[in-house]
Amino acid sequence: MALHLNLLHEEILEQRQRQRDPLKIGMMVLIGIGALMFLYYIWNAYRTLEIKHRLSAVEHEWAKVEPKVTAAQKRSEELNEIISTTRVLDEMIDDRFFWAPFLEKLTHCVAPNARLTGIEGTVLEGEKGVAVNIEGVAAGREPRAAAEDLRQMLLEQLGQTYKDVKVEFKTLEDLDTIANVSGANLAMARYILTVSLDPFSGTKPGASPSATPRVKKK
Repeated sequence: MALHLNLLHEEILEQRQRQRDPLKIGMMVLIGIGALMFLYYIWNAYRTLEIKHRLSAVEHEWAKVEPKVTAAQKRSEELNEIISTTRVLDEMIDDRFFWAPFLEKLTHCVAPNARLTGIEGTVLEGEKGVAVNIEGVAAGREPRAAAEDLRQMLLEQLGQTYKDVKVEFKTLEDLDTIANVSGANLAMARYILTVSLDPFSGTKPGASPSATPRVKKK
């Protein structure tokens, strides 16, 4: 059996101890961690610079566009105000009551032996309808019957165009006055008719376009 002598045994052992020195190992670990943190800091700094560059570019673009956006917003507000005003005016126009068709029907209902002495009409607020007081006199052998004929004619004619039509006598009384109609002396009666109707519910079928009290936009 061969005998081997290691004359460098002590030096090798010392070298191994130096390699296993905990302080040296700790320093190497700290140096490694420090290097990693430095690289992480460099990477974050690069990303920060990139973000700042992109932000600067966006702010530059926004500075160019901002005046146009501000002007567009102001113009949009002006247009919205105009639209709101126009809408209110359209509603006012659509919701108004046209007196001409009503008066036209009224004149067609008045017979030669009847006379109107006063008309007072009111459009109730909130689309609640129209109220009219008609004052006049009627002549005939039966003046009350002549006034009743006028009431029935108004009820029939107005009912062709409007809804919820009511024609009632507020006052109906005989007069002592004698009227001469077509050469005949006839007794007279004084009447006051109250008319109520709803012109805001549209027209009934068969109503003529010229008598339409309200036109709805489509």
